Amino acid sequence: MKKKQLLTGIWGNLAVVILVLFFFGFNTFDVLSRALYDFNMSKSADSDYRHDIVVVGIDDQSLQEIGAWPWDRKVYVPLLQNLEKQGAKVIAFDVMFNAKGNADSDKAFADELAKHKNVILPSQAVFDGNYNAVNNDNITKRSKDKLIQSKSLITPIPELGQKAQTALINANLDDDSVIRKTWLQVETPQGVLPSLALKTAELAGANVQEILSRFPGQEMNIRYNLYSSNIQMLPFTEVLKGSVKLKDRIVLIGFTASGFENDDGTTPIEKRTKLVYAHANIIHQLLNGGKVEFENRTVTRIWMLAMVALMAAIAWRLKPILGMLLVAVSAAVILAGQYWMFSSMEKDVNAAYPLIAMLFSYLVNIAIKTFYETKQRHYITKQFGRYISPDLVKEIAATDQEIQLGGISKELTILFLDVRGFTPLSEKLSPEEVVGFLNMMFNLITEKTLENHGTIDKFIGDAAMILFNAPLDVKHHEYYAVKTAYEIQKGMEKVRQDIMDRYQVTIAVGIGINTGPVVVGNIGSYLRVDYTAIGDNVNTAARIESNTQPNQVLVSEATYERTKDYFEYQFVGEKMMKGKSVGIKLYEVLGHIKAPK
Repeated sequence: MKKKQLLTGIWGNLAVVILVLFFFGFNTFDVLSRALYDFNMSKSADSDYRHDIVVVGIDDQSLQEIGAWPWDRKVYVPLLQNLEKQGAKVIAFDVMFNAKGNADSDKAFADELAKHKNVILPSQAVFDGNYNAVNNDNITKRSKDKLIQSKSLITPIPELGQKAQTALINANLDDDSVIRKTWLQVETPQGVLPSLALKTAELAGANVQEILSRFPGQEMNIRYNLYSSNIQMLPFTEVLKGSVKLKDRIVLIGFTASGFENDDGTTPIEKRTKLVYAHANIIHQLLNGGKVEFENRTVTRIWMLAMVALMAAIAWRLKPILGMLLVAVSAAVILAGQYWMFSSMEKDVNAAYPLIAMLFSYLVNIAIKTFYETKQRHYITKQFGRYISPDLVKEIAATDQEIQLGGISKELTILFLDVRGFTPLSEKLSPEEVVGFLNMMFNLITEKTLENHGTIDKFIGDAAMILFNAPLDVKHHEYYAVKTAYEIQKGMEKVRQDIMDRYQVTIAVGIGINTGPVVVGNIGSYLRVDYTAIGDNVNTAARIESNTQPNQVLVSEATYERTKDYFEYQFVGEKMMKGKSVGIKLYEVLGHIKAPK
């Protein structure tokens, strides 16, 4: 059984390792990894209200005052003039100007743009797929240190684009449509173009080369520190009035009004937000040096293997309740630890797959362990249910100790019982009545034996052999053996009277008891096996029984010495037994005094 358990456990855990590595290799549970990532990002985001980056919102109020979208471009002339007057450091539009409008208004806007060196107009790179939301699966495979390439570019109309800085506003979506990364630069047909955030950071005084050196391939994990509510938003019309102070502020102009769903997006910290706030977070990160790093995938694999091994040890070595508690505590520690790593060190530890490995490993090992324990219980019940009490069967099945079913040396108390007068009685009874009498006798013997933790070894005709202290240890087994004999003799008083009244035959029982080491276990051949005890002390118990008088219980000196405080005895003499060189002192049981404590 142990060897089969070991082999099954090894193969089971090997299957778990293969399965979880397969899951990890094919990103099967990335939805859980991303959920943890987003949770960490959301809970560790800064709640301070920030004024260094200001959003000039094309909001509902401004749409009511200026009119429906799109606006005539001459409205941007006084906006730029007021922003310049108020001391804005950088002005970045998150609004496309790729279609011609009113010619005079376009010219007025272009002339105003020419007066400013800190204004950025957006472009969009076109990839294979939706240019506004490029999934990594739609991008040509590239090495990590090479720029992503677009097939074409959507730019502002030349009249405007040639008078201002240009940058890209593409959103880099994961396959669950959440914006977690951004491209800092993209290879386009018109050359390498920076993102709106990178260009803004450059105009604000950041060291672009130092930033790019930290991000090979120029794809950056966005560290969202600012909720949209943490960023100051000024209505477009309020800035037109010139009543705000914006000295040295970075100004982003974008949609904040309801109804512009194409400008909505999902970030790890907000399920629905305007994309201008995503640009604000990226700019804040570039200016403040934040960088989210991911744990090396090899480290994650090693961690997964370690969790499989740990859970296997817990499942096999601990009780299920304690094991489940330890699993829950381990999961809590892992979750708390990975959150601490993210919030304090900005390092994302992929805890989802180790947790999955932990769960799979524990469940598989518990299943294997339960299967073999159940199989062992059924086997034990089948083997011992015929010999011992149901309570003792349950105790054997529930114990963690290995039940040795081969022969072992152990100290036992052995009881032999024989019915006297059975032959003359059987001559007066029909076969059916003989069986009924024996069943009545054996029911009495069985009940008293099981009540006193004994094991019925066998019934032989009108005799019985009973063991105490096997297969499980029984404290004070000598006492229980003598108590069983005493109670059987008491129970026989009514049986004797009934037999005498009905058949005028005298029935008696003789019982002999001895205590000593024997060999006990499953003994026999591969065709027939019995659970029994053999040895000199078994023979001695049988010889003692053969020396009893009717209705007498005799015990050996070994049994007497251990039970003399609990029963009333009478010394009956020393008897020579067959095969013995010295006599054996025998003691008759006369009464019960007390039970051991």
